[in-house]
Amino acid sequence: MENHSKNLQRINEMIRVPQVRVISNEGEQLGVMPTSEALNKARDLDLDLVEVAPDAKPPVCKIMNYGKFKYQQRKKDSKQQAVKGRLKELRMRPKTGEADIMVKVNKGREFLTKKDKVLVSINFRGREAAHVGEGMKLMEFVIEQLADVAKVEAPPKQMGKKISCTLAPK
Repeated sequence: MENHSKNLQRINEMIRVPQVRVISNEGEQLGVMPTSEALNKARDLDLDLVEVAPDAKPPVCKIMNYGKFKYQQRKKDSKQQAVKGRLKELRMRPKTGEADIMVKVNKGREFLTKKDKVLVSINFRGREAAHVGEGMKLMEFVIEQLADVAKVEAPPKQMGKKISCTLAPK
């Protein structure tokens, strides 16, 4: 419910309650007043009256530039999503050469230090599927190499012609 009211924030004429507690654009308390009076104060300053705490009694409204406020909210939200980290994939095959494996391991280390999760997948083609043991050995080797910067989030499991495992940054 809380997220719902955040998206449908009431401003200016959309605020239909008789009285509101008002905070000025400088952040000082102006006290409880009729909504119409608060709206006039906001208009005099060429700003908007924005409901910031709809659940309070009476609701708390702030005089502010709504466009600028929305812009800053979007910026803050996108920053939070960027911090969460993305999922990067390292793909290998059982026949991948040792030097190439080390290149992949180093790339995985780079992703993990940047707080991204890493999905290590080993794909089998044709008759390689008969040698799942080789793929598991390779997976264990990669996990061992990245143990200092990663923890296993989802242990290695086989799904068809693929073994995959998710590593998260420590």
